Amino acid sequence: MSAAGGGISIAIVDDHALFREGLREILEAQDDFRVVGEAGDSEGAVSLVERERPDVVLLDVEIPGDDATQTVTRMRAISPESQIIILSMYDGPQLLSRLLSAGIRGYLLKSVHRQELVSAVRSVRTEPDRLVLAVSRDSFAQVQGGSSVVLSDREREILELAAQALSNYQIATRLTLTEATIKRHLHNIFTKLGAVSRIDAVNKALAASLITPRRDHPTPRSRPGGSVAKGQRTLP
Repeated sequence: MSAAGGGISIAIVDDHALFREGLREILEAQDDFRVVGEAGDSEGAVSLVERERPDVVLLDVEIPGDDATQTVTRMRAISPESQIIILSMYDGPQLLSRLLSAGIRGYLLKSVHRQELVSAVRSVRTEPDRLVLAVSRDSFAQVQGGSSVVLSDREREILELAAQALSNYQIATRLTLTEATIKRHLHNIFTKLGAVSRIDAVNKALAASLITPRRDHPTPRSRPGGSVAKGQRTLP
């Protein structure tokens, strides 16, 4: 698998150039590591793996394009000997379970120390039967036990407001966040719950007793400079 030049060949996939640069510096400081390419979205990732057949792929879970599970499945089909380690800001058992089923060899939170990352890369390359997971105890326990979804406090707060039919703008204003941040949280919520819409996410969360709708504030009907038409849907 390792191409001419020796060492463990590594592909980096993340949509933030600054993060990729930092990761490359950490990896290339190791005598036995070689970064053979970078990509910023799912299509670029699949093309990179097809071209380079790297020993290890470091894959951000939230890259643009196909979701992480699809991307892993496509890369595994093209280069089954490439070992895939997920890098994520999100610690969730449902996504972790799906990715493990798709064939990843590691799942690391981006808060790990550099030595943990370096050790994980070497482990998945040299120990074929080993999984490397740097996640919370709760997530690991739920994956092992097949337990249900856990929403973070912020995710519960946002979904409770969405249950009141607040738009992304209204939720962002209420919580003093950006609309982009609200969309990102909603995307994570949809992924955790396997939901296809806000209504679906709210219903599933209510059925699982994950949220309690907040009724302490009236629902705003419009945003500055415009109105929200009756029945209008705002996607995350």
